[in-house]
Amino acid sequence: MAETTEARIDKWLWAARIFKTRSIAADAIKNGRVTIQGVNVKPSRMVKAGEVVSVRKPPVTFSFKILKTIEQRVGAKLLPEIYENVTTPDQYELLEMNRISGFVNRQRGTGRPTKKDRRALDEFVGPALEGYGDFDFDFDDDDDD
Repeated sequence: MAETTEARIDKWLWAARIFKTRSIAADAIKNGRVTIQGVNVKPSRMVKAGEVVSVRKPPVTFSFKILKTIEQRVGAKLLPEIYENVTTPDQYELLEMNRISGFVNRQRGTGRPTKKDRRALDEFVGPALEGYGDFDFDFDDDDDD
């Protein structure tokens, strides 16, 4: 693991296994999904140890504090030495809620919900609608007031 004092942000994101390829990392940076301390950056931006990098992977914004600057990809076991995950717990709650309710607002082109999706929806919505199952409203259309 060759440690330097500075590294390009696109190389660091790839080397730290945040993105699968360097080109995907560069595209994310160009599209404004990566910020350093709240400022959009370019792929060639040099990063140093101690900086906080925020990566937006909808619906969550992950935050990482750089511990070591590297430009060569390392094994997954060495990642705790490279960065510290400082993502707030509310972002993980948002991720969990999105995972649970992901079938509610389905993406375009995913087709009809399966039986499993329907059952999951009923299980998710069911407790909220308990007690409302028996509707006995009287709708009189011919009210003569």
